[in-house]
Amino acid sequence: MPRYKLTIEYDGTNFVGWQRQDNGLSVQGAIEAAAKGYCQIDALVQGAGRTDSGVHALGQVAHVDLPRHDAPDIVAKALNAHLRPHPIVVVKAELVDGEFHARFSAIERGYEYRIQNRRARPALEMNRAWWVSARLDVDAMHRAAQCLVGRHDFSTFRAAVCQSASPVKTLNEISVARHGDFVVLITKARSFLHHQVRNIVGTLKMVGEGKWREGDVAKALAACDRAAGGPTAPSHGLYLTHVRYPDA
Repeated sequence: MPRYKLTIEYDGTNFVGWQRQDNGLSVQGAIEAAAKGYCQIDALVQGAGRTDSGVHALGQVAHVDLPRHDAPDIVAKALNAHLRPHPIVVVKAELVDGEFHARFSAIERGYEYRIQNRRARPALEMNRAWWVSARLDVDAMHRAAQCLVGRHDFSTFRAAVCQSASPVKTLNEISVARHGDFVVLITKARSFLHHQVRNIVGTLKMVGEGKWREGDVAKALAACDRAAGGPTAPSHGLYLTHVRYPDA
């Protein structure tokens, strides 16, 4: 059967996350139901990242094997028709080699975290950004974050339920910048620990508020202890922006 690579955008607000679960509708489950409506078979849709409940995606990637040799544009259009009215869209479908795997072939994942930093509570961004009313020192947050770049034991920023075999990861890039009322954190790595980005954001927010000094982040990292880090930022500010592969 031909294998299709899907680039997917979704609003994760009302989903239990990417991964199929028994306690509610998942993004994976919704796309698999769409594939069944299209091809009348049970198809396994495998994603590049298992985003949590409430997390959004601008560029999630998945692959699926389908029994129809249709043009990629037809596949995307058909899946999108069956995905309505869910806030999930297949932005692009591509025919790929059978060796391609959305998760294991990936060489980089990018996440963006959005903080709406203003006095007034959000109306339009209620489920799409973390509202922080106190003015944040973005420059201090950015400087403090740079100690996290490189290969480290990220146990301080790892969820207790994380299933990764090792807490050691290589963070390729992290930046914090202000865009009007928004503070945006961008980070890139081959892979991430469970809640790693959200725990980093919660920690850097403490720097931005002046509750921590910039050097406290390095001390927290060196402690290799979750209790040494800051709080976990809420899921609704997080976006999976892209997944990169060797041929891209």
